[in-house]
Amino acid sequence: MDYDVKDDGMTEQTLPSTGREWHLAARPQGWPVPEDFALVEAPVQAPAAGQILVRNEYLSVDPYMRGRMNDVKSYVPPFRLGAVMDGGAVGRVVASAAEGFAVGDAVLHGLGWREYATLDADKAIRVDDALPLQSYLGVLGMTGLTAYAGLLEVGGFQPGEAVFVSGAAGAVGSMVGQIAKLRGASLVVGSAGSDEKVRMLTEELGFDVAFNYRNGPVAEQLAKAAPEGIDVYFDNVGGEHLEAAIGALRLKGRAVLCGAIAQYNDTTPPVGPRNLALAIGKRLRLEGMLVGDHYALQPAFVAEVGGWMAEGRLVFEETVVEGFDRTVEAFLGLLRGANTGKMLVRVDG
Repeated sequence: MDYDVKDDGMTEQTLPSTGREWHLAARPQGWPVPEDFALVEAPVQAPAAGQILVRNEYLSVDPYMRGRMNDVKSYVPPFRLGAVMDGGAVGRVVASAAEGFAVGDAVLHGLGWREYATLDADKAIRVDDALPLQSYLGVLGMTGLTAYAGLLEVGGFQPGEAVFVSGAAGAVGSMVGQIAKLRGASLVVGSAGSDEKVRMLTEELGFDVAFNYRNGPVAEQLAKAAPEGIDVYFDNVGGEHLEAAIGALRLKGRAVLCGAIAQYNDTTPPVGPRNLALAIGKRLRLEGMLVGDHYALQPAFVAEVGGWMAEGRLVFEETVVEGFDRTVEAFLGLLRGANTGKMLVRVDG
C-alpha cells in the first residue's frame, strides 16, 4: 500500500512505533484525582485503507467528560476502564491511506487524549489552517456552536431581551454573552467565580453586569443586576443558579439547560430547584440541549461568528496548558474553574 511522504522524508515505516495516551484507571468517587488516570505508552497503528494517522497538536478538555467517567447510561457511552479516553482534537496528517487527505493536512476529529490517532477518514474534517488550529475546538467548533444554537434556537432569543448566563467566563458562557450583545440584547448579566473573571466579563467581553457568585446568594445578586427580571437564562451550572434564574425569569421566559457543572462531582443526588412551581404560573420553558442536535446550523454559525471574528467584534478567550503530560491537570483545573474561556492542551508544549 502506498503512503504519502512528508517533506522531511518520513514514511509509514519511519513513523514512531509508540505514542502516549491517557487511560481511565479508576472511576472517581466525587471529585476526580490524578490517580484515576494512567499515562500509557501504546503502539502507533499505521493507517489501513480509508484511514489516516494524525499527530495531535491541541486537545480539548470539557465538562461533559466528567459524566463519562461514571459507569451510567447517558447520551454518550461511558469511558471504559483501562482504555484510552477520547475527546475533541486537532492535528496534522502524518500518513494517509485515504483519498482526499494528504500529509500535512490540518484536521479536526474526536480521538483526543493521545498523541497519535489512527482513524477512518470519514470521521475527520479538514480545516483551514489559515486560522489558528485551536479555534476549531472552541470559537468555531463545538463550543461556539453550543453557544450559538443554545441561545438562538433553543432559547429563542430575540433582540431587546435580557439574558443571564451562569459560568459566563467559561468557554460556552463567554460566547453566549457576546452573541447576545451582538444580536441586540437589552441586558446581559453573567456570573463567574472570581473578581478577576467578573472584571474580564464587563471590561473585555461586553457584559453589562457581572457578579462573583462566591460573594453572596445568587438570587440576591441576580435581583440587583437585573431588577426587572430576565427573558432567557443560559445554564452552565445548575443548582443555586438555576433556582435563582427561575425566580428572575419573566412571563414566558426560557431556560437553556446546557450543563450543571456544580453538581457533576456530587456523591448524593442534588436537590431540585425549590421554586420549580413558579414555572407553571410564569409559563416558563426549561429545555435541555445537546449540540449534536443542531449541526444543521453549522453554515450559518460559521458565517456569522467568523464574520464577527474577522471584524474584531468577538473576543475568544482561551486557557492553554502546555504539554501532553499535563492533560489531566488541565481537566481537573477545568472542573474547579481554573480556566478563562476554552481550556485546551497543547500537545508539544
